[in-house]
Amino acid sequence: MGNGHPMRDRFAAGTQYIGGRLRSGTSGRTQDVVNPATGETVHTYELASAADVDAAVAAAREALPGWAGATPGERSDALHRFAGVLADRAADLAHTESVQCGKPIKLTTEFDVPGTVDNTAFFAGAARHLQGQSAGEYSGDHTSYVRREPIGTVGSIAPWNYPLQMAAWKILPAIAAGNTIVLKPAEITPLTSLMFAEAAAAAAVPDGVVNIVNGAGRDAGEHLVGHPDVAMTSFTGSTAVGKRVAEIATASVKRLHLELGGKAPFVVFDDADVEAAAHGAVAGSLINSGQDCTAATRAYVQRPLYDAFVAAVADLMAMVRLGDPLDPATDLGPLVSHLQRDRVAGFVDRARAYATVVTGGEAPQGELKRGAYYRPTLITGAAQDSEIVQSEVFGPVLVVLPFDTDDEGIALANDTPYGLAASAWSRDVYRAGRATREIKAGCVWVNDHIPIISEMPHGGYKASGFGKDMSAYSFEEYTQVKHVMYDNTAVARKDWHRTIFGDRP
Repeated sequence: MGNGHPMRDRFAAGTQYIGGRLRSGTSGRTQDVVNPATGETVHTYELASAADVDAAVAAAREALPGWAGATPGERSDALHRFAGVLADRAADLAHTESVQCGKPIKLTTEFDVPGTVDNTAFFAGAARHLQGQSAGEYSGDHTSYVRREPIGTVGSIAPWNYPLQMAAWKILPAIAAGNTIVLKPAEITPLTSLMFAEAAAAAAVPDGVVNIVNGAGRDAGEHLVGHPDVAMTSFTGSTAVGKRVAEIATASVKRLHLELGGKAPFVVFDDADVEAAAHGAVAGSLINSGQDCTAATRAYVQRPLYDAFVAAVADLMAMVRLGDPLDPATDLGPLVSHLQRDRVAGFVDRARAYATVVTGGEAPQGELKRGAYYRPTLITGAAQDSEIVQSEVFGPVLVVLPFDTDDEGIALANDTPYGLAASAWSRDVYRAGRATREIKAGCVWVNDHIPIISEMPHGGYKASGFGKDMSAYSFEEYTQVKHVMYDNTAVARKDWHRTIFGDRP
């Protein structure tokens, strides 16, 4: 299971993309990009310094007037070309994403890359529809209308679990709205974000509109968020880090968008199709090795179906094939790093003191031992207030708990600090409808779990953050609304002037 990809040669010019070209970082510190399936270093690069962030922000600022001044049609045309370039480079993008993240090639080929191309095509169309409110005479003597304008230079930070898709989610609505952007990907998975920026350049998106800095969070990330020339910050990552980002951003009254952690409930009512629910739970909990903030992590199953559901999930998890991510037959790849694998194992090992590990709960041996693999894990018998139920594990781990009444099931679903996603499983439209209304989450699926589409928003409630990615709703994050009011009377002295002049002529 070699890396099979000349990463070192491909990015020999550097892994910072500033002003339309690759360049090296200047921090004096290096970072390895490691294939988590093999432990092999596929690329080593110099991390960005604060000076590199400054250069990227300056490039974005320089490009802003021209890009913001382009017509919606011109921006749309550029994004249509962008989607075409990405489609042409799909195989290369899918392969690189698999190598740097350990994702199965069928996931990158069927989900990550097509989703990114579709996102780009969606925002190409949406760029033409950034409209304000129609003009109207609301005061009687004036005509008012609303302009929707770009905010300026955006500084965004993306996580390591979906590097290509997160680059798209951050960059596309920002530039479709006329902003320019500096994106800081996770330093351990920088490569497809750079390729995304290169594709933008190949589509004739002007230099400086899209910039990428790859550096450490405390150096490059915090400097980007606090930069005085950055007008807005969008961050996706853990709730703990999100609080730090908010602290820095709000100190300078920046616009802020946060998509944070999740602990998605999977509520199975006693009239559900248990076979469908079990398949949905296994797929929904194991996608991307469970490294998904919307992954199914807490299954609440009404007691009449509980035993059958647990048995079905255990059987299905035993069928999942771990292996080389570049093998199309592989179902589950490694976690992103050995550090993350050990973190997940720690949650499971601690849970053994108060719960039952039904299946999994270990790293595989044999030829997979050198990779960051962890077997699909099913846990039962945990209490609602236990760590494994309340904390975000971010690995291939599903915990199942029973409930008796519908009231109890919905209450348990809401009983964590998070509110990013959830699902409800029932044949009864009224029962499912109640769950969609009462579960506090930004997305609630019915009889499915995980699918997303470009036309619909993604974002959370509670400690899962605020604001939306994807869809036209994301433009609310990346635009400013301006009220413009024209006097229609041509009268020098308005009626309201009497508050100052009284009855004086």
